Amino acid sequence: MSNAALHHKITYIEFTTTDIELTKKFYSTVFGWSFKDWGPDYIDSNADSAGIAIGFAKGAPQQEQPKFAPFAVLYSKDLKATEAAIVAAGGSIVVPTFEFPGGRRFHFSDGAGNLLGVWSE
Repeated sequence: MSNAALHHKITYIEFTTTDIELTKKFYSTVFGWSFKDWGPDYIDSNADSAGIAIGFAKGAPQQEQPKFAPFAVLYSKDLKATEAAIVAAGGSIVVPTFEFPGGRRFHFSDGAGNLLGVWSE
């Protein structure tokens, strides 16, 4: 079976996590994502839930965002509310909100080894 509309499109992003259960709790609490378990060391969330299909494999933590690696940035209609939800769920803000042409964003740690960003107009 083939889906021509998906040809050469990014359809899946995979992250590493130090704690599968913590990851499920964090992302479902903050962003409302749902997950499917694929054994004790792998989960994923489909595009309907997360915007793009995302997997989390158990592994070592990411210490910092390398300049040469892709950086995932999520959108929020309310940046301050999303920041508060991240902190309340056990994450931490690693780069405070800053302005850039077109909007504002901050970077956070999910507490399980991943660094991501959130932006808004």
